[in-house]
Formats: sequence, structure tokens, C-alpha cells
Amino acid sequence: MKVAIIGGGPAGLYAAILLKKQRPEADIAVYERNRADDTFGFGVVFSDATLDNFEKHDPPSYRRITQEFAYWDDIAVHFRGTVHQVGGNGFCGCSRRMLLLILQERARELGVRLFFEVDIADEDKFADADLIVLADGSNSRFRDKFRDHFQPEIDLRSNTFTWMGSTKPLDAFTFVFEETEWGPFIAHAYQYEVGRSTWIFETDPETFARAGLTGLSEAASAKRMEEIFGAYLDGHKLLINRSMWRNFPMIRSQRWVKDNMVLLGDAKATAHFSIGSGTKLAMEDAIALADAMQNAPTIDAALNAYEHGRREEVEKIQHAADVSLVWFEHVDRFWAFDPVQFAFGVMTRSKAITYDNLGLRAPEFVAEVDKVFARQVRAKGFDVNVDKPVAPMFQPFKLRDMVVKNRAVVSPMCMYSAKEGVPQDFHLVHYGSRAIGGAGLIFTEMTCVGPDARITHGCTGLWNNEQETMWRRIVDFVHGNSAAKICLQLGHAGRKGATKLMWDGIDRPLEKGGWDVVSASPIPYFPDSQVPRELDRAAMARIKQEFVDAAIRGDRCGFDMLELHCAHGYLLASFISPLTNTRTDDYGGSLENRLRFPLEVFTAMRAAWPAHKPMSVRISATDWAEGGLTGDDAVEVARAFGETGVDLVDVSTGQTVRDSRPIYGRMFQIPFSDQVRNEAHVATMCVGNITSADQINTILAAGRADLVALGRPHLVDPAFTIKAAAWYGAGDAYCPPQYLPGKEQIFRNSVRERQDFEELKIKAKPRTRAELKADATKPLAAE
Repeated sequence: MKVAIIGGGPAGLYAAILLKKQRPEADIAVYERNRADDTFGFGVVFSDATLDNFEKHDPPSYRRITQEFAYWDDIAVHFRGTVHQVGGNGFCGCSRRMLLLILQERARELGVRLFFEVDIADEDKFADADLIVLADGSNSRFRDKFRDHFQPEIDLRSNTFTWMGSTKPLDAFTFVFEETEWGPFIAHAYQYEVGRSTWIFETDPETFARAGLTGLSEAASAKRMEEIFGAYLDGHKLLINRSMWRNFPMIRSQRWVKDNMVLLGDAKATAHFSIGSGTKLAMEDAIALADAMQNAPTIDAALNAYEHGRREEVEKIQHAADVSLVWFEHVDRFWAFDPVQFAFGVMTRSKAITYDNLGLRAPEFVAEVDKVFARQVRAKGFDVNVDKPVAPMFQPFKLRDMVVKNRAVVSPMCMYSAKEGVPQDFHLVHYGSRAIGGAGLIFTEMTCVGPDARITHGCTGLWNNEQETMWRRIVDFVHGNSAAKICLQLGHAGRKGATKLMWDGIDRPLEKGGWDVVSASPIPYFPDSQVPRELDRAAMARIKQEFVDAAIRGDRCGFDMLELHCAHGYLLASFISPLTNTRTDDYGGSLENRLRFPLEVFTAMRAAWPAHKPMSVRISATDWAEGGLTGDDAVEVARAFGETGVDLVDVSTGQTVRDSRPIYGRMFQIPFSDQVRNEAHVATMCVGNITSADQINTILAAGRADLVALGRPHLVDPAFTIKAAAWYGAGDAYCPPQYLPGKEQIFRNSVRERQDFEELKIKAKPRTRAELKADATKPLAAE
């Protein structure tokens, strides 16, 4: 077997090592355009988990690597004159040059042929090779040569960064956030060997230009960074090595394999340096390729198994990196935060670390986070305990005169179980049980303002007396048996109306028994959906009045709050999105015009709704589709509603067009709530694959939302909130007297259960290499 590997970085060398171990008889050669000891950059970072993987796959190179590494447990965040140090992280740093030399030595030892200063321009040179590994980096010549096949997407991110080094010793992975006369600068720094540390500097393009960095030489740039970060360098100079300012390329490739050629490492996908996963990603690609080669009967099968088996993990890492880099790109959103809350946001930015996780690693830090949050609540007029505060989830929140006892919300979820728009006993039990279960706020499903405003035959409505009577019964039950507040969500299905029940085919048009549908423009949702009639001014006036009439009925029912649904491609959302609004009148064109009708409806409802009761609006913050709404648009939409009297923006995304491409994942919509809250300066409620009380606390403590809505968790566990209250010791959680014995028992049991759980987690966590190294260097106790 003959293998040619183009690119002698960590990905190519480690692939050569692992493949040669599998097939000692194979002819494996690595071709690198640079010299053997050339390298750009300074240090690389691995987690303990990554090193565990290396140890499993090649113990000799693992041992050499760990002999050379600098270890640390702590992450230190420097911000506005404070430093917060969080332990238990388990990171290691090594010189990139040393890593390459170790891998080169190991490859030679196994019989891999290494060729340096060889520039490969044509794969035909390896026509007799069974496998060609393309590991030639983020500027891959071969990926670009076969661009039509690999279909790479390259997103040059907005922040500008440079990679430098220093002789400054560091005992933690260090983030420094420095305010200057030009704007904020950020340093990511860590030690990688004795007397050497990596310093990556980044800033936004406007600050970069104002600081006069455009066109400066490497040496002049280093001097400027020494001036800015002098207090942290302690007189140590910065070192340069191809330290040019540039923009990070986020690379994704639709395909990784062409014939017998396969992309590896940065050639196929990159991960932002803020989560330190670039070299990890590359070397674990090599592991995945070697595993596939060992287990598959043919090379074609192996490459197919590699691509399909590895892609999900790579995309997960890239998603975490994306979320992290966006946090750094928009750090100005958080600059006014309390330093403790800011540091918590740094630690939890990529969602990999959470409130509970940090509570195990750094309980004193999380206790301070709780106190800061409680002080913010007290500043809003609540008499809460700031010395021994409850977790953020159980802090109260106020909108106008409505006070919710906790921040857990039952998300609006269509049940498709109404009869002619009338809620049934199912709805009474559904809402009533979740209210008794302890949620602070409950949203109704989208309740339609007219029979032709429904999504399906099973949707609830509020356009007649029978519906009003049943809704009043539900509201009275919630108020009489719980401390929950209940919000009425009103909407109009628009072009997504007259469709089947969810379990019969969501959004699919009814084959019979339907009704005419309307929208901002005559664009069907599916090609075989009804073509909606474009609303004229008379129809718009009629529908606006239907919303007002439903709001008045909602007030008579006793609802505490009212929400206008302007998301998910329904009628009002169809006006806001440019993908569904092609009008040429005053209600089309610019975002200002597209917002005109939704704002008219909201304004009319606000005038009819009691002034002491709050109103919210649900928006799709992005359409997840080219040419559609973006997060920046969502900020403008939120500001416009804020100026019209909205008290809360319910931030959802997508479902506008059928060919959207959402990027799913846990808490996947949180960045949009974050952006709207901290740029438009309005209260937000977030929603979207949020599954635990831990995640609720993480979101709230980081200042990314004010309320957190959960759907599926509440479907299977109506008592979700009361269980969480017991877990976190929020003893004043309301419980109806009939259920008090159950509450008392779960609160008693939870104290011990949580203690046992945390002890188990701590015992089960392997000791970090930093801890093991520290123990190994301790002097033996005297006998």
C-alpha cells in the first residue's frame, strides 16, 4: 500500500504515524513545503481529554509530548481592574515547533519517509498512490483546486488578530480585556514551555484602525501591544514570528473526499483559536481516518466511513468555536457588566461550561455570581437576600405590574386539540398542571384571532363567547391554584394556515375542509401549498380589529400578559421578512416599511390592553436563509417594538421558509436573545433546545436573557420547576396545600441527593495532569 501525505503539520504527521503503525509494510511519505524546523506561531493547547486520546492511539509520542508540556488548571479573566481565577480546567501547552519535531522523530522511527522543502502542485505526481491525504492547511491548494467538488465555505470573521509570543511566565490560561482610547483589545495568553508564552491579540476592525495598526510592521505592532498590555507583561518583551494581523477564516467543506484523496485538519475545517481546538481537531481527524482505515474492507469504504463518522463531531466543535468567536467579536455588548458577571460570561460563552459545572470547579466564584445577580434584582426594588441568595432561576422578575416568582417559563406550544377554536378539558389539565408544577409564567399556545387565522382545525381561538368562557375557566384555575402568571399569545397563521395537524404532516396543506389563506405577498409555503391572497388595506384593517377584539376578550378572561406572535412565517412575520414580503407599497421594501403593519397591530392592541399589564412580541431573529432576516435586523425590530411599548421580546428563530438551514444544538437560539437584549436594551425571553435548570441558570447569570422558556421538558414533566427548586434549595417556591407533603419530601431528599451527586461527580472526575504533576513534585512527607 502506498500513501502520500501532502502537508507536514500535526494532521499530516500524526496520520502518517497511525497509518504506519497499522501497516508497517506500507510506503508512507509526507511532503512539506517548509523546512523541518520551520513553524509559525508559538504554542499549541490540548485538554486532558485530548491527551487521553493520544495516549490510547500512540503511547510513545504521547509520552514525549507530555514530557514537554506546561500544565495548568486555572483560567484567569482580567477585566476592569479585577481578576477572577477559575480552576479545574485541565489544559496543557506545548511549543508548536517541539510538537512537530516530536511527531517527525516518531514518524521516522516507524519508517515514514519525510520530505521537506518540496512544493507539491499536482496530485498526478502520486498517480500510483492508493491514498492521498490532503493536510496542507487552511490555505489548501488542493481544496481550492477542486473547489467545485469539495465546495468549501470560507467565512472571514470580522475581528482582526495576530499571534505573538513572550518570555512572560503564566500560571493560568489568561484572558485580558483592556479598554484603550481607541476601543477594546483582548489578549488570549498561555505558557507553553519554561520561559515562553503565547499571546494572541484581537480587536474589532474599527478599534484596529483607530489604534493606527493598519500597515504597521510586525515589530511596530508588537511595540504597540507592549504599550497596551504592559501591565500584564511585567517588562517582558513580545516575540514575533510571521505575526501579521489577519482575519480568522472559518472554513467548512461540504465534501471531504474525492476519489482516493481526503482532506484533513485545517484544509477541511477550522475552529477558532478562542477554544484552543485547531491542532486538537487536526490530530483527532488523523485518529478518525486511521480508525476508519483499520475497520473498513476497502479504501473507498474507509474514506466514506471517515467522512460520515467524523463530520458530526467536527461540526459540534465548530459550532462551539463559532459561538465563542461571536462572543469575542461582540465583547462591547458586555463591557458595562459587573466584572463577576463578565467573567462568568467568558467562562460559559461556548456553552461547554455551565453554572453547575462551574459550581463544582469553583464554588466560591459561583457564589459570588449569585450575589451579583441578587444585587441586580434588589436594585429593581425586590427585597431579596443578597448574602445567601437563591440561584438566578428563582429570583423574581417584574414587567409593569406583573411579578413572576421565578424565571422558568412554559413555552407556547401548539396542542392542536381544540374544537372549533374552543379549548377543551385537555387544555385545562395541560395548563393547570404546569402551573401547579411551579413555573413562574405560562404561555398559551398561539391562539388565533379568527377562524381563517388558524393553522389547523385543532388550533385554539378567541373570537367568540364560547372560547372566552373556556379560557376564563383555565385562567381562573391557574390563579386559584398556583402562583404562576399566564400570558395569552395571539397570532394569525397567514400562508401557513389551513394545514394538517402536526402528527398528520406539519405545515402540509389540507386536502379538504380548508379555507382561503392570506399573506403579505402571494408566495406559497410549499410549491403545492395554497397561493395566499396578498392582503389589501381593507383586509389589513379587518385583521387588525380582530387582534384588538381578541385582546379585549383576553383581558376579560383575566390573562396577566399578552403576546403578539410575529415569528415563524405566520402572517405578521410574513410582512417582516424580505423572503416573504415582495410588496411595492408602503408595507414593503425597507425594514421600516415591512414593520409597519405589525407595529400598527401592536399599537392598536397596546391601546386596548390595560396599561398596567405587560405585552411582549415573539420574533424570528433570523430566517436561517440567504437574503433573510439576520441578528442585526432583529435588533432593529426589537427597538421598533420597544419604542411602541413592548415590555419583553420573545426571541425565537426561523420557520419562515421551508428551505432554511438552521444550525441546531443545545441552547442554539441563545446568541440571538443575547444580541437583542444587550444591543437593543430590551428585556428578552429565550427559547430553543433548553432542557435543564442548569442551563437556565447559565443563561440568566451570563446576562443573555431575562426569562427562559422551555417546551419539551415541560411536556414530560409538569413539575419541572418545583423539582429544580428543591435541587437548588429555593424553599419559598409556591406549592398548593394539597401537594405540600410531596414538596416537603422532595426538598428533604434533594439536600442529600445533591450532596451525593456532587461528591460522585468530583470522585469520578479524573485528576488533571496539572494536579498529578504538582503531586509528583511535592517533597515526600517526613517519616
